[in-house]
Formats: sequence, C-alpha cells, structure tokens
Amino acid sequence: MSTVTDTLWYTRCPVPTALGIAVQRGWIADEFAPDGIFVKSIQETSDAAVQESHFDHTLRSSFRQGGNIPAIWARARGRDTRVIGLSWTDEFQAILALPESGIHRARDLRDLRIGLPVNPISIDFNRASALRGFHAALGLDGLSLKNVDWVDALSRETPESGTRGIATGDGARRRLRHGYQAETLALLRGDVDAIYVKGALGLETARLIGARIISDLGSHPDPEVRVNNGTPRTLTVDAALIEERPDLVARFLARVVDAGNWARAHPDETVAYIARETGSTPDWVHAAYGDDAAQKLGTFLDPDSVDALSDFKDFLFAHGFLEADFDVADWVDPQPLEELARRTRDAA
Repeated sequence: MSTVTDTLWYTRCPVPTALGIAVQRGWIADEFAPDGIFVKSIQETSDAAVQESHFDHTLRSSFRQGGNIPAIWARARGRDTRVIGLSWTDEFQAILALPESGIHRARDLRDLRIGLPVNPISIDFNRASALRGFHAALGLDGLSLKNVDWVDALSRETPESGTRGIATGDGARRRLRHGYQAETLALLRGDVDAIYVKGALGLETARLIGARIISDLGSHPDPEVRVNNGTPRTLTVDAALIEERPDLVARFLARVVDAGNWARAHPDETVAYIARETGSTPDWVHAAYGDDAAQKLGTFLDPDSVDALSDFKDFLFAHGFLEADFDVADWVDPQPLEELARRTRDAA
C-alpha cells in the first residue's frame, strides 16, 4: 500500500529548465490536484529552514532542478537524494578583463589576480563556478590555478530570506542581489585583473562595463571545457519518496519530460518563459543561451553527461567545496526515467 503523501515540494534555479516551463504552464499543480496533493514551491514560503532546502535538500517529498553544485554538496553531506534526470543547456561562460589591461588571452593572466566571489551562503556555488571557469580557461593555454593569485571579491550585501540567488518566480525580485556585483566592482576598481561570468546576466554584465572577453568557454567545442554548475543541470529527489511513492515520482518526472518535448515544438513561447525565469528578455536569452535554447531542455541520463557530472564532483572535492567524496554512479537512479521511456514506447 502506498504511503499517504499530501504535499510535494519543488525548487528550481533562475535558469532554463524544463521544470520551470512545466511550473509556469501549471502542469505540475494540475497533475496532482485531482489527488488532493498540494504542490508547493520552496521559494514561495517565508520559512527560512524550508528555503534552505534549495541548497541542502533536507525537505522530504521534494524535487530540485538547477545548478548541480548545491545538489552535489547536499549529497556529499549525507543527504539521501537521487539524480533522476540531467539536462544540458549550454550558456554564455566567459573570463572578462578590461580593454585597457592589455590582457587578451588567458595565458596573459600568469602572475596576475583573478577575482573569486565570496558569498555568505551555505554553499558558495558562485565561487565554485568561477574557480572552475578559471581552471578551464587557464588549462586551455597551458596554465593552471597555481599560476595566478586568487583574490576574494566580497559581497557587501547581507542576503535576506528569499534573496540569496534562488528563483522566486519573478525576475525583478531575483535582481535584488546582482550575481556579479562584487567581482565586477573589484574589476572596475583595479583590485583584480579578471573575473568569470555566465548566463544572461553575465553577458549583460560584460556588455555593460565594456569588458573584453579573453576566454569564451560557453562556445568551446569540447564539452569538458563547458562543464560547470549549469552543465549538466541535475534533477534530484529525496530517496525516501522514490521508495515510498514511486508513482508520484514517475508522474512528476513525466511532466518535466513533457515540458522539454513541448519546448522543442514551441520555441518562441519557450524563450519567453526562459526570459521570465532568468529575469531577462528574449533577446538576451537568444544571446546567452543560443537560438536553439528551446531544443535543449530535454531530460536524460546518458553516460557522457553522468561522467561529466562525476568529473565536476571530483573537481569540487579536490578544491575543498565538499565535506566528503562519493560515487556519482551510485547517486544516479535511472529506473524512473527508464520506466517512463518503456511506458511511452508501449503506448506508441
């Protein structure tokens, strides 16, 4: 007999995700309404402990789709979660310097200062992302993180509940905290020589300050270079819900997969949805995520993407962002997605 579940929780980041599309179209709530199951967004509660589950995934009966760093961090701290899907939407990722600096390539950063953000949150995913970006850029030019000086770019803001860089369902509210303010100001003041940015906001930042892109990571042909917090993105759920109510997990996953399929057939509407999710505009979405962004919201667990996630986990562990190591292959549960694919084939 199935365990009684009256509430499901979800959370997603302000980035392109199929879950974001499904939520905006009302599919998640509609799926479970006939069962009398409430579907709630973690971001829409004022309970700080519940909001923290966006990072530490302590809330039972909850799903999360977004940047992989918090999901990896939570698993490394012992949270019993499972990856039931991945997505891969390439995005603008770049190392920036000022035009007057004389820096043209990552190799020009030897013995110079890179700006790494420091944010007062449980897992500083922005700092980890920046470090990974510099690692990739320097590696392409035969250098390493040992060849540069790390400079902390401190946020001068004290994040309040609901303004810590997680999605709130409203782009204007998400911009209460500018994701690159600290490092951008450090660059403009001359305290650092280069910074890392990504996504629509990162591209806007680069153009706003007239920065020179010295390493364009987001468009690099090697996917290993593009691996970071958003590539691949994880869809996770607490393991107890899979064990107790696999039917609910299957239905939730099916709506996420449906949203990715719908997006491919409705590119203009999808770009508008992504713009709302990212607090941007359709033009910036096209510029930052590519004209094919609507085609890149599928859900899968292909071996290459799982390997990429594992390699990135190794990077995070090696650089002290994780409390413990773990096996990504054991973290991934392919059964819900495989069962969904089987049912789809049988119904065809």
